[in-house]
Amino acid sequence: MRRLKILTWHIHGSYLNTLSRIDHDWFLPVKSGRPEAYGGRGPTFQLPEYVYEVPVAEVPQLDLDLILYQAPRNYLEDQYEILSDAQLRLPKIYLEHNTPRPHPTDSQHPVDDPGILLVHVTQYNRLMWDTGRTPTRVIEHSVALNGAVNYRGELRRGLTAANCIQQRPRIAGYDIFLQARERVPLDIVGLQSEAFGGLGDIPYYQLHQRMADYRFLFSPMRHTSLPLAVIEAMTLGMPIVALATTALPEVLEHGKSGYLSCDVEELYTHMQHLLDDQQHARRMGEQAQRVARERFGLERFVRDWNVAFAEVIGVPARRLEG
Repeated sequence: MRRLKILTWHIHGSYLNTLSRIDHDWFLPVKSGRPEAYGGRGPTFQLPEYVYEVPVAEVPQLDLDLILYQAPRNYLEDQYEILSDAQLRLPKIYLEHNTPRPHPTDSQHPVDDPGILLVHVTQYNRLMWDTGRTPTRVIEHSVALNGAVNYRGELRRGLTAANCIQQRPRIAGYDIFLQARERVPLDIVGLQSEAFGGLGDIPYYQLHQRMADYRFLFSPMRHTSLPLAVIEAMTLGMPIVALATTALPEVLEHGKSGYLSCDVEELYTHMQHLLDDQQHARRMGEQAQRVARERFGLERFVRDWNVAFAEVIGVPARRLEG
């Protein structure tokens, strides 16, 4: 079978970095000024050469096999603005990155269509969203990191990695991060973090070298999906400190591969323990790395997505892998 030609939008750069390791041709629409969702390849990622930028005016001429939506606006507005009538009839997948909003259990997903496959990134998300008639499946995260980078933990500080955390303060735990920073040595990296003393945005291909120096990763997220930063840190061999919410208790074992609690005071104690005992931090990070390799490996991720592609275009999965 020939390679698939898939159009999607640049919504979540770290996820796109991994998704694009699936060996098909990927097309990213771009607009003048590169506004949100139309930024193309982006400046901080080293994407494969088969990820192509396409001006929106040229999108209707593309010979595509599949449309992959990643945000409500893609599905509700963007597709009708940039796709041809023929492209609107192509097979479709909606990739849902997030937990339900505004209500954790009663939120109706924007897609209610038996003709579209809705892919969730965690079982928790699938459980909580009301998806109506839409068929669903779960494809858990993976990350595409430089295999030569491994946890060192020499810097006696913790790190939080989150983009624009102050724009979603309760959900992303902005207040929790600020409180934690008063109690333990703690930095933050990510878009707009420099506005409150953070390290700012670091290119993805440099980020993990920086992360690997820190003693632990702290995730203050209250109600977001399983953060990719957690999976990245685990893959490096880094211990995790996080709130015991959403999918994290399913991934990390408290006291072995990380520390989890809804009691923030308890988490401060665990952070201090990791800061004081580097060998303990290293052992915990090694266990986290084993979990990441077993559960979030790139080979499994590629296989799961190819099965989903095969399902929606009506081709046996073994032919996609051939």
